[in-house]
Amino acid sequence: MNHSTDFSEQLPLHQFTEQAYLEYSMYVILDRALPHIGDGLKPVQRRIIYAMSELGLKAGSKFKKSARTVGDVIGKFHPHGDSACYEAMVLMAQDFAYRYPLIDGQGNWGSVDDPKSFAAMRYTESKLTPYAELLLQELGEGTVDWIPNFDGTLNEPKLLPARLPNILLNGGSGIAVGMATDIPPHNLKEVASACIRLLESPRATLDELLEHIKGPDLPTSAEIISPHEEIKNIYDTGTGSIRMRAVYEIENGDIVITALPYQSSGIKIQQQIAAQIEAKKLPMLENLRDESDHETPTRLVLFPRSKRVDVEQLMNHLFATTDLEKTYRVNLNMIGIDGKPGVKNLKELLKEWLEFRTSTVRRRLEYRLDKVNKRIHILEGQLIAFLNIDEVIAIIREEDNPKPVLMKRFGITEEQAEAILELKLRHLARLEEMRIKGEMEELAEERENLQLTLGSTRRLKTLIRKEIQADAEKYGDERRSPIVERPQAQALDETALIPSDPVTIILSRKGWVRAAKGHEVIAEDLNYRSGDGYQASAAGRSNQLSVFIDSTGRTYSVSTHTLPSARGLGEPLSGKLSPPDGAEFVSVLCGQPETRYLLVSDAGYGFVTPLENLYSKNKAGKAVLRLPKGGKVLAPSPVHDYDSDRIAALSNEGRLLIFDLKELPELPKGKGLKIMQIPSSRVESREEFLIATVVLPSASNLVIFSGQRHLTLKPRDLEAYSGERGRRGNRLPRGFQKVSGMKIE
Repeated sequence: MNHSTDFSEQLPLHQFTEQAYLEYSMYVILDRALPHIGDGLKPVQRRIIYAMSELGLKAGSKFKKSARTVGDVIGKFHPHGDSACYEAMVLMAQDFAYRYPLIDGQGNWGSVDDPKSFAAMRYTESKLTPYAELLLQELGEGTVDWIPNFDGTLNEPKLLPARLPNILLNGGSGIAVGMATDIPPHNLKEVASACIRLLESPRATLDELLEHIKGPDLPTSAEIISPHEEIKNIYDTGTGSIRMRAVYEIENGDIVITALPYQSSGIKIQQQIAAQIEAKKLPMLENLRDESDHETPTRLVLFPRSKRVDVEQLMNHLFATTDLEKTYRVNLNMIGIDGKPGVKNLKELLKEWLEFRTSTVRRRLEYRLDKVNKRIHILEGQLIAFLNIDEVIAIIREEDNPKPVLMKRFGITEEQAEAILELKLRHLARLEEMRIKGEMEELAEERENLQLTLGSTRRLKTLIRKEIQADAEKYGDERRSPIVERPQAQALDETALIPSDPVTIILSRKGWVRAAKGHEVIAEDLNYRSGDGYQASAAGRSNQLSVFIDSTGRTYSVSTHTLPSARGLGEPLSGKLSPPDGAEFVSVLCGQPETRYLLVSDAGYGFVTPLENLYSKNKAGKAVLRLPKGGKVLAPSPVHDYDSDRIAALSNEGRLLIFDLKELPELPKGKGLKIMQIPSSRVESREEFLIATVVLPSASNLVIFSGQRHLTLKPRDLEAYSGERGRRGNRLPRGFQKVSGMKIE
């Protein structure tokens, strides 16, 4: 049995997917995401505005339910989701989102803090704003092309005949396939002025245009703080970014923020500042309060702790760390007159829009001229009828088909004959002839003006300029966003924000930590949990980092000011850090980052390293001291003077070795070099090991402990134990063969 296969519809998969994706991409770019240079609208916005005008929702009419508009839009022109359509409608009504809103909303249309908190479309009402007239005014005057809607039952405008470059006035943003657009809003008067400049001087440079357009003008009074060169670069290339900063003033020592950057949420900013206060990162700030209301939409009050607080420094920190300063991407990407998407610089954009406007005005004048000619033609026919009224009436009464007879008798056209036949009896009055002659004179004068304007580029430019000036006068307003050059905001170093108070950090044997005020604390005498006790302590300051060392040789750092108070029993370090399983915290250090410490394992190896080398941002810490098999970490000792200090190393068998600190190198990490010679087998079996090491300043005494007994060695006594690094050391006197520790005196 033979099967015939039709291969005409078959394509290789890669070819089909490539074609399908390309078509989808072009659809998203041209019919969804990018605005058109002509009217500055995306298709959904254009359809909403047009549908509202068709519903009679002009600025002077009554409000109607938004659901009515959305129903018309998705039913007649835009067969997509109602929620997406309504969101597009809401955006055009929000005066904090649109510089010149196109829709006048009644009801809850969202707020700056939560733009999506608007009520459902069944509750809100809307109509067009007076500004929307700039887009619709010339719609019925032959100015635009009309295309069938999605089902071919209605026509819709391909573009709206914008009288001003709405693409710049309201801006827009969107993400297409492989491209995006971010056009900031601008001031109407400034843009109109630049258009007139370019219209009169087509060779005007970018600098000359920037005499009119100072920069974007967003719907907020916050400052644009980008330098002039950055703004110029945006208009030169079509891409870049602008920065906005909140505006504040001082009232009775308090800081009052009166304007927030575009699309910044006051609630979010409060949360950001409150989080810093809670984390003790803003000690100079006592509290903040939101005093915004309907009369003053933005009033955020910050209360400094004292009048000595440097307000400028504090605000610079907040600008750098919160949404009180924001950066906005600019990408002047749009669909041009040729129907192709592209990024345009300011001059290209204005020039192309002026071409669009010139074409629109020319079409409007030609449409009007055509109507005037048709009307004059009809009036000429009617005048002939009035001059021969009796004969016309006789023909109409006597002839079965009077139209061709009238045409033949008076030499008139079919349209003129039809107009004569449709005349009402009331128009046969004696004064009608004078009215027709008067109207013909007016129309003839208008025709002459239209023909002169259409025939002269200069006259056409003058007309466009006058219309732009009139619209700027009617709809323009003053700049809202001042452009002020400000220095780059710098976040304060965390340590600069924290008070520098003396503290003692106490670590317990079971890894509980706390911080006591002052350096006079006797850590061993504090209360500890049952079964727990003193392990180590360190004196430092509240704005420094505390470094903890665990039994595996890893180091961890914690901001000292975040440690719990010593009035309680502290908190477990395991809640802040993540040491390896089985590891215990054995020591704590705190001090200046450059202070050097001696790190030693009881296997007899060690090295010198600065404290800042032990800092770690990672909760899991960093491996610093590598332990030989069986070795344990000894308490670190601070270095006083690297050139003159000596190291005293004491083994559990009562051997003491003293040598110059200079013999031990400074290393970032590792096992270190041999301090005292101890056989590794004896370290593994824990028969012999270092019990303590200290860095001994010159002219210091060394006290050795053995149970209740102690031995004080003066500088001259220490010479008997001096030797080279890595030796066995000399034995202490009888009674000190088993030692428990040593200290500097």
